[in-house]
Amino acid sequence: MGLIDAIKNLLDDSSDRPTADDPLGDIVRLRMKDADEDAQRLVIAVAGLLACVAFADQVYHPKEAQVVREELERLKGLSATAVDAICAVLAGQIGRVVASGDHTWVRDLRELTDRDQRLEILDVLLNLAAADDEFSISEANYLRRLATALGLEQADYNAAQARHREKLTTLT
Repeated sequence: MGLIDAIKNLLDDSSDRPTADDPLGDIVRLRMKDADEDAQRLVIAVAGLLACVAFADQVYHPKEAQVVREELERLKGLSATAVDAICAVLAGQIGRVVASGDHTWVRDLRELTDRDQRLEILDVLLNLAAADDEFSISEANYLRRLATALGLEQADYNAAQARHREKLTTLT
């Protein structure tokens, strides 16, 4: 490799770029390299489910992107640059992130969180679903299925939905 190629490599820091296979996981592991594996898995799971709900209607609305950012900023141990990197991955590759499926993320949340934490996550996801002022049938169906997958009951979903009723009035 010549000097010009070496300079290009330094200027083009491709180590910051996620791979095609797991762009979300790659960027979280890169930005949280000092965190333990469980913390990384938790952030990946929450960010992944945020992406799934935001894109359930096949549109990543700017209001949803803002709520995703706000929720990521609340996560302990996640730096502002990590939040920016995750948001950039979602802005550019949300379809790919969501297409990888939520099975691993759900399993990780069931393993790493207790019931109260999963209820809080469901609440956050319902808030996100209402962020664009529309609550689509695809979002409702996804969230119902997700609640069950997270080991929660229909009553838990109904209670969470009731807390967001004023925002969830428009079912499209």
